[in-house]
Amino acid sequence: MLTRWLRGLLPPTRLERDLAIQCVLSAFATGAFLTGTAVFFTQVVGLSGAQVGLGLSISAGVALLLQIPLGRLADRVGAKLLWIVASAVEAALYFAWPLIGGMVGFVAMLSVLAVFETAGHNARNVYRLVVFPRDTRVRALAYMRAARNVGYTLGAGASGVALGLGLDAVRAIPLLTGGLLVLNAVMIATVLPAVARVVHTSAVEDAVTSAAAWRNRGFVALAACNGVLGSNQVLLNIVVPLWLVERTDAPEVLLAWLFGTNTVLAVLLQVRASRVADSVAGSLRAVRWSGTAFVVSCAVLAVTHDTVGWVSIVLIWVGHITITGAELWQSAADWGLTSELSDHRRLGDYQGVWGLGHRVESIAFPALYTYLALEWGTPGWALIAVMAVAAAVLAHPAARAAERHLVRVGAPVGV
Repeated sequence: MLTRWLRGLLPPTRLERDLAIQCVLSAFATGAFLTGTAVFFTQVVGLSGAQVGLGLSISAGVALLLQIPLGRLADRVGAKLLWIVASAVEAALYFAWPLIGGMVGFVAMLSVLAVFETAGHNARNVYRLVVFPRDTRVRALAYMRAARNVGYTLGAGASGVALGLGLDAVRAIPLLTGGLLVLNAVMIATVLPAVARVVHTSAVEDAVTSAAAWRNRGFVALAACNGVLGSNQVLLNIVVPLWLVERTDAPEVLLAWLFGTNTVLAVLLQVRASRVADSVAGSLRAVRWSGTAFVVSCAVLAVTHDTVGWVSIVLIWVGHITITGAELWQSAADWGLTSELSDHRRLGDYQGVWGLGHRVESIAFPALYTYLALEWGTPGWALIAVMAVAAAVLAHPAARAAERHLVRVGAPVGV
């Protein structure tokens, strides 16, 4: 029984295993750098915390502006080729980090890096939608999400060792990241199979161009709803830690256990949670479950302002577990909806539009949620929950509108 359960944690096919290994490798690389960014940017690059925040905001704005054009680029040049090139350039940029000093160089480097990260992210998502058949696509993406959690954990551990060794080791973190990303680019180029690029005749090209993703208003609205529900990551990584430290009596060491619990649950349960998202109806069911878990988490966490001792610890842990549930079901819904409701003649374009929801979420919600929770308290948590409910409710008519649009433009079905 235990052996069968452990075997279920491993991807069943060679292609899924190869892509899972690639996910571990790339997440190991970026996780190592992200964990040490605060120290690297302030003590090596020589910036203040405010300058770091400003630079990150500027690069996020650049990525937002180029999200759709870079998505369409994957349709033009091919997903695998763009993924390889973007990954290789990204690796080279990390090797250049130790040479950067001052605010201008910092912003320029972050902005260029954001361009290639966005291009690679869009190309990777298109590749994964193309390379897997419809009946295994969501399952495969779930295995890859679990693998990325493993990679981020390894990266955080490696960066933690470097931080403990001192500033010279911290300077080597981007070199470690760059080296791992070189291996990542080589693996994409040599191990992963090629995928066919859709080439249109001029007449078909005109028809497909008229079906641009931004014209699919239901899909655009659905991307926005997904961005709101995806803000569970803001709660997990920003709001809950700040809330615990500033508004509860729970010990700060609990944060390590919370993040550890989240990682373990994501690795063990992501594939199981994805099983529901086997169709549009199933994906919308996952949306409802995600929204429900989101609301429960907000309700539980809100009361910890007034609790003490072990009651606070247990409730915060429950709140973190429920928001992890929201994460798992939202991820499953994300994959199911993009698989079923994208026009597969222009997947890059659709990925570009879909990514806007994630971009806006990462820019807008950290400040908004932090303000609502820490300054408003219980009413703020209630408003956050209302936003999640609204997104879950509106996702249903948006998905149906997206379906009708695909029928109108003659998009292929069942792919």
